[in-house]
Amino acid sequence: MKTLTDQLAQYAAYHRDRRNIATHFVGIPMIVLAVQVLLSRPAWAVGGWTLTPALLVTLLACVYYLVLDRPLGLLMTVLLAAGLALAAPLAALPTAAWLWWGVGLFVVGWVIQFVGHIYEGRKPAFVDDVIGLAIGPLFVAAEAVFALGLRRDLHAAIESRAGPVRGAARSAPL
Repeated sequence: MKTLTDQLAQYAAYHRDRRNIATHFVGIPMIVLAVQVLLSRPAWAVGGWTLTPALLVTLLACVYYLVLDRPLGLLMTVLLAAGLALAAPLAALPTAAWLWWGVGLFVVGWVIQFVGHIYEGRKPAFVDDVIGLAIGPLFVAAEAVFALGLRRDLHAAIESRAGPVRGAARSAPL
């Protein structure tokens, strides 16, 4: 299995334009929430718990992120749990409203993503490697962590492989 640095550097290579990265901060959370909304039906009551496809997919994603990196995996677990908490009431809406929210968020999120890739001048990472669909949310979380000045060693390792972000002011050496 590829390491965290391998995965993020490969994904980052497709995302070196600051405008593209900015669109990912909006588009990817919308897409992830859309998937959680759409997969929150059907729901089954099992031993006092409500099981949904969204919960199962989220748990698998959390395990994957935790295996890659414990601190970022914990952050992703919290963010994905928040997504499930938002998705549940939307999934409880009448079918037309549930689909409107789920499909609407999904479509608008992807439009935003593709606009970002127009700025980038490069196709999305998942076109060449489907794992990019799972790494995208982690990339956004990592970029937020880097913006806070945390995980400087990881940030430097990714930039040494993928190159610096274009259109951004150069920060002090890490």
